[in-house]
Amino acid sequence: MMKITMTAAAQDFLRTHVQPDTVLLLTLDDGSNRYSTLGGSCAIGDKFQFVALTEKDPAYAIPVENDVGIQLWTNADTELYLNNGLTLDRVFNQLALRDDTGILDSAVGLITYSAEEKSKLDLKKEMQTLGTRIC
Repeated sequence: MMKITMTAAAQDFLRTHVQPDTVLLLTLDDGSNRYSTLGGSCAIGDKFQFVALTEKDPAYAIPVENDVGIQLWTNADTELYLNNGLTLDRVFNQLALRDDTGILDSAVGLITYSAEEKSKLDLKKEMQTLGTRIC
């Protein structure tokens, strides 16, 4: 089972910004999934985000054990980029994700959707409006 350790600063941030019954996803933010608003070859495997949902997404079926008791899930595509020693910290007002290989992302985002809201989004239209954010 995948496990993530969270520093006290990261735990405080998540407790403040994530409701106890929220389903939280750890996913890539590289244009490879429906929650991503960034993309392109320069983002592959080095941009991550947490997505807070009101209900579980069946595409994210891999549980991530954590020391906060949050319902945290990921998928196989994201898991490819995560190694042993996965740790979340809060540094310079940003969430930072690292593992035994080093820093994976020093500015991990947190976005919130209800499942209904995200299912109604037109990803293609959303991606077209992002323009310069996509490389």
